[in-house]
Amino acid sequence: KGEFMVFEPSYIEAAPGDAVKFVAVDQFHNAETLPEIWPEGAETFKGELSQDVTLKIEKPGVYGVKCLPHYSLGMVALVVAGDPVNADQLKAYEPPTPQVKKRFEPLAEQVQ
Repeated sequence: KGEFMVFEPSYIEAAPGDAVKFVAVDQFHNAETLPEIWPEGAETFKGELSQDVTLKIEKPGVYGVKCLPHYSLGMVALVVAGDPVNADQLKAYEPPTPQVKKRFEPLAEQVQ
C-alpha cells in the first residue's frame, strides 16, 4: 500500500489456541510483545531480528505487537483473540510518537 515499516496484515483476528506466525520478510525487523496492550497472565514473546517468530494465543484478549527497532516509526499490530477482555487497555495506551498514533488508532477502532 506504499507504506513502509508495517506488519502485513497489521490487524489479525484469531481464537484462543491459535498460533500467529510473524514471517521476517525484510532484515532487521522483529515482532514482540507491546506490554501496554496484553491480556493479563498471557505469556509474552520476543522474536530475534530477521527471524520468524510465532505467538501462541493462550487467552482471549487483545495482543499488541511491535517491531522494536521500528516501533517509533509506527510498526505496530494488533491480534484480537475471541472476546477482547482487555479492550480498556486500548483507551489507556499512550502512543509514544505521532507515527505510532497514526497507525495505532485505526487498528484500535476495529476492535469490537
